[in-house]
Amino acid sequence: MKSTFFAASPLALGAALALAATAPATPLAAQDAPEIEAPKIEAPKIEAGADLESLVDQVAIPYEEFQLDNGLTVIVHEDRKAPIVGVAVWYNVGSKDEPEGKTGFAHLFEHLMFNGSENAPNDYFQYLQEMGATDYNGTTNFDRTNYFQTVPRPALERALWLESDRMGYLLGAVTQEKLDNQRGVVQNEKRQGDNQPGGLVFYEILETIFPEGHPYQHSVIGSMADLDAASMEDVRSWFIDNYGPNNATLVLAGDVSAAEARPLVEKWFGDIDRGPDNIPAAADVPTLEKDVRKVMKDQVAATSVSIYWPAPGITSEELTALDVGTRILGGLASSRLDEILVRDEQLAVGVGAGNYDFQRVGLLNVSATLKDGVPLAQLEARLKQLIDWYIETGPTEDEVRRAATSQLAGTIRGLEQVGGFGGKAVTLARGEVLAGTPEFYAKQFETLATLTPAEVKAAMAKWLTRPAFTLVLEPGEREEQYEEAASVAADEENASERDRAAEEITVSKERPAPPIDTIASLDFPELQRTTLANGMQLTYAQRDVVPATYVTMSFNAGSAADPADMRGLENLTLGLFDEGTEQLTAQEIAETRERLGVSISTGGGDDRSTFTLSALSANLAPSLELFSQVIREPAFNEKDIARLKSQTVTGIRSQMKSPQGLARRALGIELFGTDTPYGGVTTIESVESITRDDMLAFKDRWIRPDNGEVFVVSDKPLAEIVAALNSAFGDWTAPAVAKGEKDFASLAEAEVTGNRIVLIDRPNSPQSVIYAAQRTDLDASDENWVDFTNANNSLGGNFLARLNMNLRETKGWSYGVRGGPQARENAVVYFMGGGVQADRTGDSIAEMIRETSEFLTTNGVTEEELTRNVASEVGALPGRFETSRAVLGAMRSLTLYGRPDDYYEGLVGKYEAQTPESLDAAARAALDVEDFVWIVVGDASKVKPQLEQLGLPVEVRPMEGSEAAGG
Repeated sequence: MKSTFFAASPLALGAALALAATAPATPLAAQDAPEIEAPKIEAPKIEAGADLESLVDQVAIPYEEFQLDNGLTVIVHEDRKAPIVGVAVWYNVGSKDEPEGKTGFAHLFEHLMFNGSENAPNDYFQYLQEMGATDYNGTTNFDRTNYFQTVPRPALERALWLESDRMGYLLGAVTQEKLDNQRGVVQNEKRQGDNQPGGLVFYEILETIFPEGHPYQHSVIGSMADLDAASMEDVRSWFIDNYGPNNATLVLAGDVSAAEARPLVEKWFGDIDRGPDNIPAAADVPTLEKDVRKVMKDQVAATSVSIYWPAPGITSEELTALDVGTRILGGLASSRLDEILVRDEQLAVGVGAGNYDFQRVGLLNVSATLKDGVPLAQLEARLKQLIDWYIETGPTEDEVRRAATSQLAGTIRGLEQVGGFGGKAVTLARGEVLAGTPEFYAKQFETLATLTPAEVKAAMAKWLTRPAFTLVLEPGEREEQYEEAASVAADEENASERDRAAEEITVSKERPAPPIDTIASLDFPELQRTTLANGMQLTYAQRDVVPATYVTMSFNAGSAADPADMRGLENLTLGLFDEGTEQLTAQEIAETRERLGVSISTGGGDDRSTFTLSALSANLAPSLELFSQVIREPAFNEKDIARLKSQTVTGIRSQMKSPQGLARRALGIELFGTDTPYGGVTTIESVESITRDDMLAFKDRWIRPDNGEVFVVSDKPLAEIVAALNSAFGDWTAPAVAKGEKDFASLAEAEVTGNRIVLIDRPNSPQSVIYAAQRTDLDASDENWVDFTNANNSLGGNFLARLNMNLRETKGWSYGVRGGPQARENAVVYFMGGGVQADRTGDSIAEMIRETSEFLTTNGVTEEELTRNVASEVGALPGRFETSRAVLGAMRSLTLYGRPDDYYEGLVGKYEAQTPESLDAAARAALDVEDFVWIVVGDASKVKPQLEQLGLPVEVRPMEGSEAAGG
């Protein structure tokens, strides 16, 4: 199990996505290490793996490209697997292109471009939902701004109309009110990030690595002062200069051909005037004059040390070598730093390494999080020694191939998705905009297939021997002065509140929306069932889009199986399964997974404990052999138990520093008490009390064939799947001990007192986190469940719901507020919450209470909301099950809640039969505004006086684990 804890920056969190590998030889801990002979390590017992060249051949995204007369570049990839199309528009402008005094403009403008255009004057999320779009959003980084959505094929022309209207006809709809409102929203987005433990670190990294005036020195979100200063004239000039069609790339990926797409694109984009050409800002890779070391303090659980080096950008010939090199060092589960610092010497509870590539420059990062009781100087010295040793020795051929295989296998499995954050449309657009060719991904993979250890060693030696920035982040109070917005500092009236009725829009050209004449139908895969030789039921669906197989073994356990005095037992036990078996060490498991290109994960939630395999179908037999060893033969070695306990304790401490973590931990106990299956919370004490015998007993009682079932989605036929599973698991029998049973009778006895506030004091928080929840009588297996969920789409279920539209899009007090049911097998909780600026905490709760109360009494679901939400739910169905993982999850839900196989295909009829009255009845039968328990995490000195004005009892508690709480 590759554990990732907060290491010294948001960048370090990305190391969880990188790969890493282990060492052929380990240097001594002494500073002056003599020459060392590589130890002889017995090869893992499972051998397999397709060659890299054949894997590269499977990574193909064919496309056609053309350009309009106004300069718009269009790329079309045809994929007929489902009646959906991924639509992505990338603008060649990011924060690196912002002049001094205008930081944050690209990101602010990304928000404004969702706030309506001349012919689509409402929030763009309204039009997207009406189309049944899925995977829609917009993002900004240093180098580009993008917008994306996946739409049903009949809605493609409507999507093109929408994107073209904001490209060519935006300015008439930009108002001072919208600017003021989105300024407030962005400032709350900034507060939300800044409020996290270590939230100010990334600013320090940029300011230290990059010299004054460098395009990458300021953050994407910008400064509060520059956002405050943004004027309407600034906004208009920024749009005219940067968002013309000649600075944009449109990618369509899915159920459309270039011949079908071209006339539609020309119709809607062809008459948009060309704008000035934006030449992306030039930027050299900086060189620090000397090594720099800084120490920062924050509310973090453990000390971490991170080292950063400037590096070249994505067009560098060394990019692939640096990617692979950092993965081998600290990104893969088998990485050298993992094996030595975490598993062997146990100086760290987590490590990471990665190459974060931008267009002009990059950042190399290596990090480690200190194990409790270990001196920082010892870890820091050892980390740097291991980096030097890696530069000197370089990687082995096996390490390079394992890193490459893992990356390629993940890419192949990801080819199912046409849109979203990482689908095929994004892959083509990124290459075109940032590297000048849509085939950039293919060229990188060709390099990957032939990459040599010598090339990796040379690249790492070139860039990791330059002066570096070492940042130590340790527990303590922040010493930096926090920059607030002028409106908060001046204690003004709400400067970001938006009055839509007062806004005037100028339409320069009438462009009516094209109709959506038909509805794309959902074709959910046919489910087949059989029984394996060991008695486990198998539910199977065939999907042949990619040559991959997904297997989930689900056991009726979950965290609800934890004894009340041993919370965390299930989680800790599951974490040990892939940390060593009777035949393989944790290192050998990690290396074998990488050779096979297979992913094995554990999880499941409150009601089920799951093991999920994601494999290349060509390697299915050896992958299942490894899967079988992990599930059936965990070793539970004492050394591994001690290590995982230390990591788990650090994770608990991290929860107790995070505002969201504190709120979640408090809320569960308030709703379910401490003695029910869904109650309690994992504590440091409960984890430390768990023994190896406890874990063995849990495995024998719960992780057994007579307590589980199997779900498979694969391109292989059922007969082959059954044969492969029987080969790996057919002789698995249940142990002699009794199967575990959960007792939910105590749930009914746990009383919940609502209409009160628990305020957890987290000093110096620029933002308050508000959570509110109540237990309901809802049942997710009820056939009218969707009546409640669609009613909630009006209150809290999506961007356009009333809670979010009020607190974000009208008041500008929050980056986002949501609400919705959280379903368990034996209980359903209704939850709502979000982060709000600290000086509006009380006002925000008052608005949440008012909105909910009115929704449940005098102002229920409107006809307009019903029409929009039904269209959204029905239209989104084909896109919801685009990937095998989505189908796999749906299959498990069908079983958990006792739903028929045709449940999803029957949803259309259910939605079309709904009325405002039926949805109101469902919501009002389930919720009572006075039953909410409110949890607020914020600075009590600022927040408590606001809360006392609400007329609800307020209980102030110290942060869990703090000195005031006795921690």
